[in-house]
Amino acid sequence: MWRKIKQQALAKAPARTVFPPAMSLTSRVLLALVVGLAGGILLEPVATATPFAEFIRGAEVVGALWVNSIRMTVVPLVVSLLITGVSSAADPAKVRQVGGRSFLTFFGLLGLAALVGLFVVPLLFTWLTIDPATSATLRESATRGVQEVADAAKNIPTFSQFLVNLVPTNPVKAAADGAMLPLVIFSIAFGFAVLKLDTEKRAPVLGFFKALADAMLVVVRWIIDLSPIGVFALMVPLATRAGLETAGALTYYMVAIAAGCTILALVVYPVTSIFSGIPVMRFARGVLPAQAVAVSTSSSLASLPALIEGAEQRLSLPKSVTSVVLPLAVSTFKITSPVMWTTAALFLARLYGVDVTFTDRLTIAATALLSSFSVPGIPHGWLLLLSQVLVGIGVPVDGVALLFAVDVIPDMFATTMNVTADMAAVSIVARGAPKDE
Repeated sequence: MWRKIKQQALAKAPARTVFPPAMSLTSRVLLALVVGLAGGILLEPVATATPFAEFIRGAEVVGALWVNSIRMTVVPLVVSLLITGVSSAADPAKVRQVGGRSFLTFFGLLGLAALVGLFVVPLLFTWLTIDPATSATLRESATRGVQEVADAAKNIPTFSQFLVNLVPTNPVKAAADGAMLPLVIFSIAFGFAVLKLDTEKRAPVLGFFKALADAMLVVVRWIIDLSPIGVFALMVPLATRAGLETAGALTYYMVAIAAGCTILALVVYPVTSIFSGIPVMRFARGVLPAQAVAVSTSSSLASLPALIEGAEQRLSLPKSVTSVVLPLAVSTFKITSPVMWTTAALFLARLYGVDVTFTDRLTIAATALLSSFSVPGIPHGWLLLLSQVLVGIGVPVDGVALLFAVDVIPDMFATTMNVTADMAAVSIVARGAPKDE
């Protein structure tokens, strides 16, 4: 009713009267992000004062509530979308084809990232100089402290254990533990099983999961409407903690991560346009809302709802493709792994005065590519995997602790690039797929 009254008032208004258009959700999210960062930096000098400290703690609570509300939708959304996406197919061969094309696309994009890590990332360290005396001191003390990093690295599953864990003994426990890859495998297998049922038996199962997916998307839309508040609440404490304090070599490392992800994006955008047929600017507009969520949450899974909406509404990609590729991508595909691993390894090697050969860089990039599908679902999991590679090239594993301290900022850039690659992958796979009826 109010909308109709407003439209009638606008129609009767003089032609010269200018009413500013309503700000889009994307614009509000970006504004909240900028204001939150600026406010956090301004609050940093007085962050310990009682009223400001209470405000920052309150913002952390609000931000955590918003992120948790998104995460509570991820498991049922991923499971329902995968099951309906697989079991709704008239031809199982088409589902296998979409899955096969997805992984082929994932490896192709990872190959581009590996090339960036091999040949571009080393150039980023041309201007980083470390005093040899400082490097020598660090090497001498490398065996002291930070033992928990090495201990944690020993607990990472071996490749054979990783393969065994791909099939969950308890799918409910896998969902509770956030083990997305085993859950994805279970959901795909369940979807194929439903596809084999008679039409009469398949209908109620399919109807249930379709209703579940639709209901979760309604909840997601409510949460997305609150995203400006959530983004602002997340940015204030982040900027207050990080602020402008980090300097010297660690600042250089963070800039190198940002530069590496940006260069990778400059490669992925035109490649996506070539192989998907979608103009670069249209693709950029389609992925922008998901990127805003990725920056504020540092979670690819939390960006899934915005990815789905951007792919289907802004890029007009068929649901038969998005419902399979996107849950698979956010759960398993980490395009930034080769760039992140190489950047971190070269930084620590420079810090400790260790020479890294091209063979070492090739080993790092290849290991990152193959391990990108098995990063542990724990904070800084990629650093734990990297620590094993560092030992192999002679870099003290103790240096990983330095990266833990500032990983929140590189993780923002990496997650944003990972989400961009997720949208790139589904755009490429969707090319030539039949439109939704």
